[in-house]
Amino acid sequence: MTKLTASKIFLAFLKLGLTSFGGPVAHLGYFRDEFVTRRRCLKEDTYADLVALCQFLPGPASSQVGIGIGISQAGIRGGLAAWAGFTLPSALALILFAYGIMALHESVVEVGWLHGLKVAAVAVVAQAIWGMARALCPDKPRRIVAVLAAMLALTWPGVPGQMAAIIGGAILGLSSLRYEQTITHEPHLFAPSKKSAVISLGLFFGLLLILPLLAAGGSQWFALADSFYRSGSLVFGGGHVVLPLLQAEVVNSGWISKDMFLAGYGAAQAVPGPLFTFSAYLGGALEVAPNGLVGGLLCLLSIFLPSFLLVVGILPFWEGLRKNQSVRQSLVGINAAVVGLLLAAFYDPVWSSGILSAGDFLLALAAFGLLMLWKIPPWLVVGVTGLGGAIISSFA
Repeated sequence: MTKLTASKIFLAFLKLGLTSFGGPVAHLGYFRDEFVTRRRCLKEDTYADLVALCQFLPGPASSQVGIGIGISQAGIRGGLAAWAGFTLPSALALILFAYGIMALHESVVEVGWLHGLKVAAVAVVAQAIWGMARALCPDKPRRIVAVLAAMLALTWPGVPGQMAAIIGGAILGLSSLRYEQTITHEPHLFAPSKKSAVISLGLFFGLLLILPLLAAGGSQWFALADSFYRSGSLVFGGGHVVLPLLQAEVVNSGWISKDMFLAGYGAAQAVPGPLFTFSAYLGGALEVAPNGLVGGLLCLLSIFLPSFLLVVGILPFWEGLRKNQSVRQSLVGINAAVVGLLLAAFYDPVWSSGILSAGDFLLALAAFGLLMLWKIPPWLVVGVTGLGGAIISSFA
């Protein structure tokens, strides 16, 4: 198997970062085609093992797989190169979009085409719920867990309710839910040293404890770092599930309006790369400093840092963890609870802010059909809904 240098890894992931539309599942397909089939620098079973690990961890699975590929080729430098190449194109595009929104003034979010982006978010999140529910809630007990998690998140808004739903899902997974025992393989997956892993895990948990204390001192810089680091540390289920966590952090705190939040979320569907780069838009469009380019990069680095620390910290111990029955059972419940959190976020803020008229409902229905039935790429659907929003606004 050939090994890639950090510079070659960066260029390979930069190409993917400019062209990888379609969400995390599509990203995993692009990675496999590039690094297993075309470049042959990873074996099929090694890649599958890495995907399994990143599905287990909180955070954006596709980005974590990319980081893991980079580490397997060129160590920590390779992981950083992979993350930068895959993430920066969409992050910079969304920061520029934030500058445009701010230059046009916040009232522009009520204008037709930008409202169309919020309608696009309705269709995209509905598609995510449909796909995740089929995969993660295939039986009645897990559907019940999802419904209970949604009810808890709606009646107890914010991060505490979401964390209670995830913890409750884990407890129910351990006590009540079954999981399917699959045949696992044991390939040798390149991993950092255990010393590096322990340091990385120490930093991960240390920052979770220290950043809130620093934020309590009144610094907006630390407050932003704490909010986005915590969101990146606690979200299970990928990009769409971070929506309620980020809303609780930046909308409920008054840092950004709900309309601006949803307009950016819609725009994030139109760019390639990981959905977590939505954080760069939020940092750029905040009503409080730091914002703009500096705020965007601060929020971007803060939300992705947990993923990097976890991948480095867990790789050496993954084989033992994945065979642990308690870990697997709790993960079944957590995954079901994640579907419930996404369902709660679909109602508020996505649906409540995006569907304001019969025309909005018809546009969202058409967008959902384009995604589900005709398999139109999300970025193209976003363009259609933007145009549709402008047309509806002109008639209104």
